[in-house]
Amino acid sequence: MYPENQTQENSVPPSAESTDKLPKITVATVTWNAGKLITRTIESVERQTYANVEHLIVDGNSHDDTLEHVHHYQERNSRAAVRHEIVCISEPDEGLYDAMNKAIDMATGRYILFLNAGDTFHADNTLELIAEAIKKSPSLPAVVYGDTHLVDENGQFVRRRRLTPPEHLTWRSFKNGMLVCHQAFFARTDLARAYHYDRRYRFSADFDWCIRIMRHAAIHQLPITNAHTVVANYLNEGMTTRNHKASLRERFNIMAHHYGWLPTVARHAWFVVRSIIKN
Repeated sequence: MYPENQTQENSVPPSAESTDKLPKITVATVTWNAGKLITRTIESVERQTYANVEHLIVDGNSHDDTLEHVHHYQERNSRAAVRHEIVCISEPDEGLYDAMNKAIDMATGRYILFLNAGDTFHADNTLELIAEAIKKSPSLPAVVYGDTHLVDENGQFVRRRRLTPPEHLTWRSFKNGMLVCHQAFFARTDLARAYHYDRRYRFSADFDWCIRIMRHAAIHQLPITNAHTVVANYLNEGMTTRNHKASLRERFNIMAHHYGWLPTVARHAWFVVRSIIKN
């Protein structure tokens, strides 16, 4: 079904021309041996009522049934009432952020969102709400953002995130932590391409990436738009969760780089004091 080292399939909806006036959104899903999780992510994108969607699946040469699920998805898409553009490649990569950078380079949408295996959209009309937020903005936003819910491996709601999106997001907002998950962070693709994930970071390159894009927005006076909606249901057990201590060290270094070492130390000291007071 697929060549041994690489596969690329592209199913383009015949109705794509009729959606030119709507912003095309690339949903990028990075996978590796994700057969047990990919189905619910695929079905979530498949159910989106918004038509102008590119679903870009970047697989790291999986050895399980991940690609079979993708192939069935492409077959169903060819018969669907709302057809999306589906692109899949499968080849070895050098880790998560290498694969995410590949997705950025391949994306053809105006905006890109990373929704990885196990994550789902919160509702079937989520991308419609994002498109409406883009259209209502007086100029093309650098970023459109929303909220996320945490779910377990069965897709059941666990809780809201402890950190919640502010009404008005800026690059300085992340002094208080990653207030917006990358699963709810729609970046303009041209900006994403200008600021690839920094692969020196193994676990928290998304934190740095979001800050750099928002800093660009501030410098160039580009809007950052709050969609006022829950965008994604985020799988509670991600790579960063499994490597929590290493991720915290990386995030400290990223914050020190962007906001200064002394302010970062002071803020973390306050985090500790606040935690003691609350307990």
